[in-house]
Amino acid sequence: MAYLHNHHRIAFVDWRQRSLLRANLLVLLSLLVSFWLSNFPYNRANPWLVIPLLLSLIGTVDTLRCMRKQWNWYHGGVVLCAYMDLMCVCVILFFLVYPFWL
Repeated sequence: MAYLHNHHRIAFVDWRQRSLLRANLLVLLSLLVSFWLSNFPYNRANPWLVIPLLLSLIGTVDTLRCMRKQWNWYHGGVVLCAYMDLMCVCVILFFLVYPFWL
């Protein structure tokens, strides 16, 4: 039983295996970090926002790897997660680019 529990923990960290949970956590954590780095209500310019942007793009690619060829409810859920990832990427891009326009 301990082997199975340890196997799932290793599978979560292993980038060669698909994990929708890992992808969503990576995107959402990078969104939270970008809120903190941009000092959200005041939107200060911070070039360090490139790091959460890259992490969210990696999470989006990891989400898209979970797609299946035949449509089913899991595939529909992955499509919704991919849209959520794209919205997060757009928000992080807004935080990165908007202060330089002022």
